[in-house]
Amino acid sequence: MKLTFKVSGMSCEHCVANVEKQLEELDGVKKVKVNLKKETAKVKYDEKEVGIIDLVSAIKNAGYGAEVI
Repeated sequence: MKLTFKVSGMSCEHCVANVEKQLEELDGVKKVKVNLKKETAKVKYDEKEVGIIDLVSAIKNAGYGAEVI
C-alpha cells in the first residue's frame, strides 16, 4: 500500500533525513521518499505489518506534524 503524508515543520535536509530514518525503522515499511519543498512523505508499506497510526506516530516522534493527504 502507498500513502502520502503532509509533514509540517521541516526546514532542512537534516529534517528530511530524520523523518526518513524514523519511518524506515518501522517493520513493514518498504520505501520512503520525503520532499522538503512539497512538505510531503510518500511511504510504501505492508499494511499487514504496520498501520497508518504507526506511520503518523513515527513522523510525530521525529518532531514534525503529520496528516494523511
